[in-house]
Amino acid sequence: MLKLLITGANGFVGQNLRAHIDEVKEVEYKTYTRENTIEDLPKLLDGVHCVVHLAGVNRPDTEAEFAEGNVNFTKALLNGIESSGMALPVIYASSIQAERLSPYGVSKRQTEQAVTEYGKRNSVSVRNYRLANVFGKWCKPNYNSMVATFCHNIARDIPIQINDENAEVRLVYIDDVCAEFIKMASDLAVYRANTNTSIAQVKPEYTSTVGEVAEALKTFKESRTTLVTERVGDGFMRKLYATYVSYLPTERFSYKVPKYGDERGVFVEMLKTKDSGQFSFFTAHPGITRGGHYHHTKNEKFLVIKGKARFCFRHMVTDEFYELFTDGETPEIVETAPGWSHDITNVGDDEMVVMLWANEIFDRETPDTYAAPVQPPALKQ
Repeated sequence: MLKLLITGANGFVGQNLRAHIDEVKEVEYKTYTRENTIEDLPKLLDGVHCVVHLAGVNRPDTEAEFAEGNVNFTKALLNGIESSGMALPVIYASSIQAERLSPYGVSKRQTEQAVTEYGKRNSVSVRNYRLANVFGKWCKPNYNSMVATFCHNIARDIPIQINDENAEVRLVYIDDVCAEFIKMASDLAVYRANTNTSIAQVKPEYTSTVGEVAEALKTFKESRTTLVTERVGDGFMRKLYATYVSYLPTERFSYKVPKYGDERGVFVEMLKTKDSGQFSFFTAHPGITRGGHYHHTKNEKFLVIKGKARFCFRHMVTDEFYELFTDGETPEIVETAPGWSHDITNVGDDEMVVMLWANEIFDRETPDTYAAPVQPPALKQ
């Protein structure tokens, strides 16, 4: 069982790291927070295999606090580890700001040096992670994260301030940081003889601009009105969208969508995508038939989730006729084929509810939908 000591455990990264560790049966942790002192270390370090050092200062009242909260505290922490008689691996959450000459950057670089020297003195593995701007859930807005502030404000209709929309920003996602730290802690605890103290980074790292991030977040918000979602299933946009949604106030966990009704039932569009069609549902009263048209290119998938349905199809050239029956008790996808007219009839005694996916967003100017009633051969004139 791998046991870690996490400093700064109540901070943004610390809270997420603890949540991730709670999901891993082979890892446990102890915490060092503002409530603790260096004198608590001997007890906290008992049974620990690696220290993940997240604590630090980045928005102090005075520049002197950078050195006190970052460099001096880390040296005291490392001395405490040494005094306990344990030479433990250390993972330090530094920052890409260490490459700069700002007071904060200088303090982070000096802290890295202290960690490196500790590793050499004790022939133990350490890693200084120069983290890009970390984004994700639970980060405090209006503090030191542009993404957190933008997400918080945009989700609440509060204006955001952008000084330079073309300013480049490097970003890493909190889940990637946590996964890397857990893996590295395990590696360092096992390969204790490895004294490699080189600077490390979390991958993948994303490069964008302030303006691009802001525009993406605004689009996420607007998608509730347009119903058109961005491509949020993979990569940076997936992670940015997850972050934005995590900042929604509870009263905005839900939103209404338009409903169109007539004597047949109702039709509701749920979600539209830019390149993978749209999702909707409709209802039909007993005996009602919907459809009666064909498409040249458009494709649709139907799933009856309540009620009983009869689907009828007629080939527009050969007049071939086909029908099938489905119901909500047995999930079955019915797919339309271009060139076949089709309709669906509620043949049950109760209201029918049908989920629908179309491979393209409905365009009233070019709907690719042409009326052509479907009639069984015996009913044709």
